[in-house]
Amino acid sequence: MKKNISKNKVSKVLLLTALIAVLFAGQAFAKAKKSKAKKGKADQNVRIIQVAHTPTNVPYGYLNEKGESDGFEVSVLKAVDELLPQYQFNFNAVSDDELLIGIETGKYQVGTKGAWLTEERKKKFAIPSEPIAASVIGLAFRTADSDKIHDIDSFAEYSGKLIPISPLSAQYSVIDEYNKAHEGQAQIKLVPSDVFDIADSYLWVLEGRYDGYLVLKLSFEKNVLKETGPYHKFADQLSYVPYKGIPTWPLFNRAESQLVTDYENAIKILKEDGTIAKLSQKYFNENVFDFVTD
Repeated sequence: MKKNISKNKVSKVLLLTALIAVLFAGQAFAKAKKSKAKKGKADQNVRIIQVAHTPTNVPYGYLNEKGESDGFEVSVLKAVDELLPQYQFNFNAVSDDELLIGIETGKYQVGTKGAWLTEERKKKFAIPSEPIAASVIGLAFRTADSDKIHDIDSFAEYSGKLIPISPLSAQYSVIDEYNKAHEGQAQIKLVPSDVFDIADSYLWVLEGRYDGYLVLKLSFEKNVLKETGPYHKFADQLSYVPYKGIPTWPLFNRAESQLVTDYENAIKILKEDGTIAKLSQKYFNENVFDFVTD
């Protein structure tokens, strides 16, 4: 008899335990379901922003070995995205032409390609007040002239004989602005070229036909200093001095005024907290904004 009573007690305890477990499981499921519903509702308020970038423009924007969007400008926009909960940035690697056309038509809301600011771009796109990066441009010259050429000013005083530049190139305006800012002083000879890029520029400098070649620092490092560069065999005969940093800008669709404002606010925060400087060190081994003087 006592044995039966004991069994009944055990059965009741097990039953009660099971009921409690079911109750808690039900509450947990309901809570999780409610939480998931809230998240889904919040996600519906997040606007998807299609971001275009170039696939091979190292280190500004490119696809890395894993096929992921990478680069300085891409990483800056990813940091911007983290500060803007109302948006979700989706990154798309596309050609230059598709990037420009896509932003203009609204397929992409913003794009980045290491773009310098031009009058044409001001007309076609919304340009923020805050740049995203900078291109360091400078002078390649014969190492034998290192005692005479130390910077762009000493180059102008030495001879100013610069490799011709296409008027269609943004670099043409860089030298034109330099000459205008130095009226009455030594000038750089700005000769218009009928081609956009002169393939033998380095050779012309070495041959003495010209004394300097205006070129991006990254290009000089890639083509001359890098062991696999096509002009690396002349690395001991060519030197380089930086001139200035040219800001590069994200290009927004003209209808995206609010997105532009949000980007500007986020960039200011990223500059103040040191994120931009850290990313620049990661991708350029220096802070490119140190060269921006304007």
